[in-house]
Amino acid sequence: MSAEGTSSPRLAIRQFLLSLQCPARILVAVSGGSDSIGLLLLLDEAVKAAPHLKISLCAATVDHALRAGSADEAREVAALCASLGIPHTVAIWQGDKPKTGIMAAAREARYSLLAEAAEALGANLIVTGHTFDDQHETLRMRGMRTEQVSSGIADAVHFDRRVWILRPLLFSTRADIRTFLEERGVPWIDDPSNEDAKYERVRMRRQLSADLAAGMDVRPTWEERLALSSRGGEWLDRHFRLHGGLLGHVMPEGLSEDRALVDYALGRLAAVFGGQPFAPGRAQMERVLAFAAGGEPGRMTAGGVVFDLRRDGLYLVRESRGILPLVLQPGEAGVWDGRFEVANDLPFDVKIEAAGMTAQPRSSLIPVLVTGIQPPRVGAVIDSTMRDASPAPKDLGALDSCDEHRNEGVGGGLPKAAWKRAIASAPALFAGGAPLSEESVRMVELTPYFAPFDRFLTRFDFIFANRLSAVFATAPYAGLPLRSIDGKTI
Repeated sequence: MSAEGTSSPRLAIRQFLLSLQCPARILVAVSGGSDSIGLLLLLDEAVKAAPHLKISLCAATVDHALRAGSADEAREVAALCASLGIPHTVAIWQGDKPKTGIMAAAREARYSLLAEAAEALGANLIVTGHTFDDQHETLRMRGMRTEQVSSGIADAVHFDRRVWILRPLLFSTRADIRTFLEERGVPWIDDPSNEDAKYERVRMRRQLSADLAAGMDVRPTWEERLALSSRGGEWLDRHFRLHGGLLGHVMPEGLSEDRALVDYALGRLAAVFGGQPFAPGRAQMERVLAFAAGGEPGRMTAGGVVFDLRRDGLYLVRESRGILPLVLQPGEAGVWDGRFEVANDLPFDVKIEAAGMTAQPRSSLIPVLVTGIQPPRVGAVIDSTMRDASPAPKDLGALDSCDEHRNEGVGGGLPKAAWKRAIASAPALFAGGAPLSEESVRMVELTPYFAPFDRFLTRFDFIFANRLSAVFATAPYAGLPLRSIDGKTI
């Protein structure tokens, strides 16, 4: 018997296709297992039954090259796709594989290869065969690590600012999908790694095999997350300011908003300013929230961010420790410090370092203020209100002379110490050990990078992330390729 709250695979696929913005070209990720084979055949059946929807299919199999037989399995999937008339490609994970964290690395590689395949085959979205079983396992695993309510696997994720990945079978069970395949007389491949107990998910799957009907319905949690994201976006508009692309400023009234809202917004801002893919852990965030609500001026660090509480609000800036250099060859691009995406269009190597960590004279550097926002006026807020005795950054000389710029602060300007930290955390560009000239700097493209969103952005955080993009003057994220979700127009 199917678990409560699930839907039949056929019904789930029909509803999914009707929810799409059309015309659409779907890349189906097919590994050869029952879930992905079922997804492929269900989509093929439904698309052929509804030609008026103007939806076409293509498929890709990622061969992780981690075990013998994976290439043969990919060829079997290719043969099935050929029999259905569905274009198919095999993407191989090339190069050396890590000794540890192999599952996470394989996941990163898989989605990168699927995104490349989608571009090559002209697809505008990707679908994967995640099921209710996968959701149940994920919820239980996360429940073992934290008491916080989890939203589990998202039904829609924007990957690498490139393509949306959707999961139309997330409320269908594996048993129902296999029944569909058995009725069609279609076999599937059982990946041996799915039985390897060294993986946490396999161990959890065995524990839950007889308990699927007790699966949690995550949809109410999803609605709460969506509402929080929307409120978080409004909070940014009302209470948050960005100075010089480097220094965040939360107004005092923003700190007195509902605790859950401040927790959500501050946690994600901390991840952005700290260059981290996740918000600080629960214990750290409890400390941050208590500090922000206390009202007494001071400083604390969490998640690579200095939280600087003043009479005119809370300032956020990257702390100076742990900022590693990045070297890019001509034509190469990369992410520096989890905060900036950098593309080197010069004909020689470029090194990116934090302005405050280089041995070069400060007056010779050109820290890059990537948003084009002029540095604000600084120095009007007296630093003697600080209660801690942490040493101030070294004098940045001419870089601190910002008085000619407009006042964006409260009471005459921004705190000088906070602005010094911001400048010290800015990217400075070098070649051959010498700072780049202003002309050469213009040949290096720097764009703000949001570590918690730019690689994997769930639809639950989409509104907040898009508002943040506007604050940082970066391009908005591509909208969902859907016209409705759960029958509701979006």
